[in-house]
Amino acid sequence: MTAKVEIYSSPFCGYCARAKSLLRRKGVDFVEYDVLERPDLRDEMVSRAGGRTSVPQIFADGKHLGGSDDIYALDADGKLDPILAG
Repeated sequence: MTAKVEIYSSPFCGYCARAKSLLRRKGVDFVEYDVLERPDLRDEMVSRAGGRTSVPQIFADGKHLGGSDDIYALDADGKLDPILAG
């Protein structure tokens, strides 16, 4: 079983591209929500992310993982793969 991964992002966001690149390298499928194309999703993202307003905001099985730097830190600590495994 793998976790359901969701990422709130916007085009031309370097941090978003970096986060998606890491997830793709790990073979993770994810649902992407473009908050520029769908501004109504920004309020949902902020609410789910505990007030964080920057993109990306990443979730695995509904649990907030944070942004790009956060998932890279989890990966460096060996904690990301178990989360992504579900």
